[in-house]
Amino acid sequence: MANEAALLASCYRRCLEVAADHALASIAFPAISTGVYRFPVEAAAGIAVMTVCDCLSLYTPVQRVIFACFGAASVAAHETAMANLS
Repeated sequence: MANEAALLASCYRRCLEVAADHALASIAFPAISTGVYRFPVEAAAGIAVMTVCDCLSLYTPVQRVIFACFGAASVAAHETAMANLS
């Protein structure tokens, strides 16, 4: 799973880089890889939140990030990941 986690983090980083290259102020992410690829929701949310937070200072045009959660489990996992940042 380590390689999959690195690939997932890379996906978020690259999306933020492209958004910044196009001077986008906002970006929305679905719960990437948690559907048909069955990446564990809690782990995916943690990777998503941590990677986005780490990258926001690098990609200054991006001011708003939306995590589009599909279902209560995804919402809870993202909320927990955000709460664990502090």
